[in-house]
Amino acid sequence: MNDAPVVDLSLARYAVAGNPIAHSQSPFIHTQFALQTAQALSYERLLCPLDDFPATVQAFAAAGGRGCNVTVPFKFEAYRLAKQLSPRALLAGAVNTLRFDADGWFGDNTDGLGLVRDIEHNAGRSLAGQRVLLLGAGGASAGVLGSLIAAGPAEIKLANRSPAKAQALVDAHLDCAHQHGVLISASGLDDCGCAYPVVINGTSASLAGAGVPVGPQVLAPGALVVDMMYGPAAANFLDWARSHGATPRDGLGMLVEQAAAAFEIWRGLRPATAAVLAELRQRLA
Repeated sequence: MNDAPVVDLSLARYAVAGNPIAHSQSPFIHTQFALQTAQALSYERLLCPLDDFPATVQAFAAAGGRGCNVTVPFKFEAYRLAKQLSPRALLAGAVNTLRFDADGWFGDNTDGLGLVRDIEHNAGRSLAGQRVLLLGAGGASAGVLGSLIAAGPAEIKLANRSPAKAQALVDAHLDCAHQHGVLISASGLDDCGCAYPVVINGTSASLAGAGVPVGPQVLAPGALVVDMMYGPAAANFLDWARSHGATPRDGLGMLVEQAAAAFEIWRGLRPATAAVLAELRQRLA
């Protein structure tokens, strides 16, 4: 039985591309944005075979698609498909937003914008002058590090199971850090320092259901602890933070804020996010 949604081809078509993709909340978020801004568009899920992401996205564009969000594990492949890249995407080496322009696809990375806006606007914590601990040196951290630097913290420590991998990511961002006057350094997970007011988990530990990768000494009193994941995947890390007196925050706000930035890239309008985030939390409760 074919239960695929019926798509109105008269609407501007957008999608989120990934594998797996059935869990994605992006269709709900962008549908709410479209209603709020009176934009005539449709938004769907695009399941891409692991070995055929480019052809799947190219077929969607050829069928009238105007752009797409890109989620795991295809952000690096999306980077290679874009003819034009934003400075954020160039720095990250990864793309989560594609716009199918006639003169060549445009690629951007809105993950860091979403994270910073959620921390500063939704959680009410300014990053300026703060010490920040960022855990993990994979694609999640690469996607947000540039925007974290641009927010002007005093220091960012990038800690990873492999210090060499963390150092490579730091090296790629040294010029950006110098331009913004931010001290940035790398370490292992067991020697990453202590008493950070902001701790951000970008490791795969949450997704894999593994233990918390650092000890409670990394937390300053009243620290804000953010896991880029949400739902059950983030529960263990956030429970740990709460048990040590920190303020836990999952990645739902980041998800909504990065979607708003992508929507603006596509439609030239920035939607309001507070009501959509509240509805999404209620939807997933």
